[in-house]
Amino acid sequence: MKTILVTGANGYIASYVRKENHHKFNWITMTRKDADLSKPEEVEAFLKDKQFDICFHTAANATTAVCEENPELAHKINVESTQKIIEACKKNQARLIFCSTEQVFNGKENHGPFNEEESVSAVTVYGKNKIECEDLIHEQLDDYLILRFSWMMGLSFDKVKASPSIIKNVMNALLHQTPTLFTCNERRCMTYAKKLAQQFEKITTLDTGTYHVASKNEMTTYETAVYIAKELKASDEAIAKYILPNKERYSERFRDYRLDSSKLENLGVTFGTFEENIEEILKDFGWDR
Repeated sequence: MKTILVTGANGYIASYVRKENHHKFNWITMTRKDADLSKPEEVEAFLKDKQFDICFHTAANATTAVCEENPELAHKINVESTQKIIEACKKNQARLIFCSTEQVFNGKENHGPFNEEESVSAVTVYGKNKIECEDLIHEQLDDYLILRFSWMMGLSFDKVKASPSIIKNVMNALLHQTPTLFTCNERRCMTYAKKLAQQFEKITTLDTGTYHVASKNEMTTYETAVYIAKELKASDEAIAKYILPNKERYSERFRDYRLDSSKLENLGVTFGTFEENIEEILKDFGWDR
């Protein structure tokens, strides 16, 4: 049985993957209590005596505003600590599974969906950090997977705390009767994290390379919010009152950084459509009644 070191072990993706695959691997967890990623020397010290076959590196500061306000801090967390992880992988002759993001395309002028061969371009600190990490991995490692994630969604359950997502945002707007804006000038893929967790074992065996993790979606973010509200059986009146179109945000340039996941689909790793993902989430958590 292989041993996986997972960083950001208490995060949504890491905890979901561990819960779904806890009997399939030996797990070594690294949390903020073990090593502060803003101090790369702590990461290096924690990894010094760890032996593992795979490192699943999920830890990062992905909050755009925080990264923009503190670019030096973001670089330490997202890039310099990743360099320490790369060095530990080299020492262990271990495979690195690196969590990248759709945000590496947020500077593109052309529309998606983007495949893995598309050149990257980012305008945010976070997107640029991830591109730099990808470059470091290409330069230094022979055995790696770069997984570029779309917006991963779901709901919290036992020992798995979901990150903010479109479905949680819509539920909060309706349940708390809070008028909430959803972007009209944006298309992005939104994927049920369960799809990744259930296929993770197979993913670990893929050939070295970059892969896009995404369901298919043709709707704008506002349109997806309306769709979810209707699936939750919200009335037209409630939708009009609480699910509001934000026509101003990104009006200067429509954002479309959807990912094309055909490469994984051709290898039997599938994520379905946005609509199918929403149906499955609502069924899993009893919201389909």
